[in-house]
Amino acid sequence: MRRREFITLLAGAAVAHPLAARAQDAGRTYRLGSLHISQRNSAPHVAFYEELRRQGFVEGQNLLVDEHGYGLRSGQLAEHAAELVNAQVDVIVASGDASVRAAQQATKTIPILANATDLVGAGFVASLAKPGGNTTGFSVLSAELDGKRQEILIEAVPGVRRMAALADVNATPPRRLQMLQDEARIRGVELSINRVATSEEIAGAIDAAKGSGAEALNVLSSAFFYNNRQIIFQQVATLRLPAMYEWPNMAEEGGLVAYGALLTQLFRDIFARQCVKLLRGVKPADIPVEQPTKFELVINLKTANALGLTVPPTLLARADKVIE
Repeated sequence: MRRREFITLLAGAAVAHPLAARAQDAGRTYRLGSLHISQRNSAPHVAFYEELRRQGFVEGQNLLVDEHGYGLRSGQLAEHAAELVNAQVDVIVASGDASVRAAQQATKTIPILANATDLVGAGFVASLAKPGGNTTGFSVLSAELDGKRQEILIEAVPGVRRMAALADVNATPPRRLQMLQDEARIRGVELSINRVATSEEIAGAIDAAKGSGAEALNVLSSAFFYNNRQIIFQQVATLRLPAMYEWPNMAEEGGLVAYGALLTQLFRDIFARQCVKLLRGVKPADIPVEQPTKFELVINLKTANALGLTVPPTLLARADKVIE
């Protein structure tokens, strides 16, 4: 189905079931608008819809999902957000800072279910307990762990003296980059920064990092990098460059080491539960913003062996999962 036709279908459902009818009524079709750079078949989104189904919201029966809101490029977010507002969907589900920002710029009334690096820090909500406005969701807090990941990477590559950070220009502010450089300097390590804005720039930035003498790469927190992780995996493997990632599953998929929250679990246990509340008529302002409480360190020894890297036993002992 073409994008315009699907948006028209969403709008048609809005006429049949107006927004005023908020209770979970038999015969009603609930409409979810989507604003995601990631693909719909990714594990977190699959877990999200499986949990919605378990809670009684079944796609094809009483749930209509905007499938064209997945795999969007950053330049498409604002236009698609406006289309969802015109279609009067029940809830807009947005992943990543850029998507949340586009949704908020498009509407102050339609509930927005958001996940981003730091919803409070970015000004998307007023506070965790009382988000205010029309937005709630969860903060992944991944950016706050960029420094911790840098420490782990320094430990994983004994004797490293020059490192690089791959930074998303739309996600990592200059002050955080300066902080990472200062922390690296204290550890006797020189940190260079390689900033990118598009997927086409990623491989070249990694090449430049390696060319500058970097012995390891810290891939900083960014939904953009997660969605382009295969490009990163391939390039660092080609250059034999040890790299650190933000999500545990990235090490499971071939990355060397990763430290962070369990994204799929967050989508299933928090995001879906919040979505159900919104669909049942609870106001976003009355649903507290949540944060992850569990973080995992995963080390892929297969990748380490391919790089000719010996990971220190002390670090392996601290890992939650070691892939051999």
